[in-house]
Amino acid sequence: MQYRVNEQGTTWTDATPSSQTGGVVGLEVVWSPDKPRASNFGPETILVAQGCFSPEEIQQLPHRRKEDETRTILELMVSLDMISELQSLETLARYFKAPFRTLTPETIDRDAFSALPQEYLQRRNALPIAWEDGALVVASSDPSDIFLRDDLRCRLGGPVHLVTVTPEQIHELMEEFAAGPEHCVDEIVADFDEDSVEIEDEEDEKLEDLERIAGESPVIRYVNYVISSAVNERASDIHIEPGEKKLRVRFRMDGILFDQAAPPPQMHAAIISRLKIMANLDIAERRLPQDGRIRAKIHNQGVDLRVSTLPTVHGEKCVIRILDNRSICVGLENLGFSLETLELWKREILQPHGIILVTGPTGSGKSTTLYSSLQIMDRERMNISTVEDPVEYELEHINQVNVRDTIGMSFAAALRSLLRQDPDIIMVGEVRDQETARIAVQASLTGHLVLSTLHTNDAPSSITRLINIGVEPYLISASVNAVLAQRLVRRICPNCKEETTTLLEHEEGFLKRRNLTVEKFFRGRGCEKCRKTGYKGRLGLYELLLLNDELRDVITSSPALGDLRRFAQQHGMVSLQQDGLRKVITGETTIEEIMRVTET
Repeated sequence: MQYRVNEQGTTWTDATPSSQTGGVVGLEVVWSPDKPRASNFGPETILVAQGCFSPEEIQQLPHRRKEDETRTILELMVSLDMISELQSLETLARYFKAPFRTLTPETIDRDAFSALPQEYLQRRNALPIAWEDGALVVASSDPSDIFLRDDLRCRLGGPVHLVTVTPEQIHELMEEFAAGPEHCVDEIVADFDEDSVEIEDEEDEKLEDLERIAGESPVIRYVNYVISSAVNERASDIHIEPGEKKLRVRFRMDGILFDQAAPPPQMHAAIISRLKIMANLDIAERRLPQDGRIRAKIHNQGVDLRVSTLPTVHGEKCVIRILDNRSICVGLENLGFSLETLELWKREILQPHGIILVTGPTGSGKSTTLYSSLQIMDRERMNISTVEDPVEYELEHINQVNVRDTIGMSFAAALRSLLRQDPDIIMVGEVRDQETARIAVQASLTGHLVLSTLHTNDAPSSITRLINIGVEPYLISASVNAVLAQRLVRRICPNCKEETTTLLEHEEGFLKRRNLTVEKFFRGRGCEKCRKTGYKGRLGLYELLLLNDELRDVITSSPALGDLRRFAQQHGMVSLQQDGLRKVITGETTIEEIMRVTET
């Protein structure tokens, strides 16, 4: 491209030499300062072409934006009642060549809708509606989002056509299709093997014969089917959520909720009652939350189910936590530790005394890390005891105690009793209060190894959290050996994993803010094995804070959290984000996942 200066200003020209004249061909003025940009280049010019307004009327509008210059010309016209919001949207659709459509549920292809993860669709306010000539047609309520098309092409690896619909339609159709179609129970359980599920009766330890009662009620068959399906798909939770007109059933898999085939809403009360009977809860009480437990066998594999009900506006919501012993039979080597961090962690958990803390939000894998750590300890020659609320997984050769606050069996009370049981290693489910923290500190100072959890955002925050609870800084520096902060991110699906050099806009921003450059990335294309998400399975991000003599001296002075974090990183602590970026480079996960679990 060449530039020429004339009396009118700068003119951009096509600088391709002509083979015949040797001159410049294709001369075209692209920009001139003498011409009003708003009337020549904006979408409002379409309104002029349609005869709705004169050029003079449009040219006067920019002078009326002084109060709020962030508004576009079309937004200003809507605020002045010159055009309606629908006219504005239709104008944008024509300008950005994303045809305006009116949709109905019947016009949407469910296979197309499932081509992209629902969390992504909700975040981008987009709705896949059909496949046409090998391209995915996606509806959006913001045709001016110029990055959406490229983002979709990057995710799908194929062509994308954009159309425009109203925001109300996007919201209504997203809500309807996210809930999934309503099915009759016979259709849902058509291929279900009823012999695969057995419910254990804790009162007399007898198994209920589900084959005998399977034909008595479709409710029983459906509940057994949901439990069996969730276990087979390695879901961690089942959510049964009543709505005004629909019943929603979702499984949490790899930390994300996915909709499942839902029965008619008329079955909601019967389903909840069935679950209450199985969990020995009061089916007559619907006004108060209740918690219970179900012991079941799925394909001869023991599974514990924690049932929690909660009254909502449209009825009782039920969440079933699946405690599958297979999930804790994972060695520390398979949790996502780097080799260096794994060796340091093994060294710390084999110390004879001190406190080791694992910290992170609910669902970040703290219990799995602690149980996996207990598995490598010498359970034959050591007295290992745990205090939990409640005991999630039963381990051989380990004494496990349930907390029951209603009868005074708190963490502190159980911990005091355990100290009279000649323990070597004690695992405390959570340090919640000053009394529990003080007993744990005293236990570590008298020759016991104490493992526990805290709910903090990172490893250094655990130190300040203990100080805020009421533990003296000098006791913390003397007793705490290490703090491990962790998060869980989704693994890239190995079946559809592919290398890419294209990053999404927010991923590029993430790297730029940290002055980082990465040459290549990996992403899951999406396949049947990963439910079109590009992810399958999870791994941990870890931030290990080891207390050396210098750090103990700093803690004694009760430092501010920012100072403590900087000091720890200067002495070699790898942050959660740094560990995540290492896993991005090795192709285990994506920047999008790192941002999801670590960005605030």
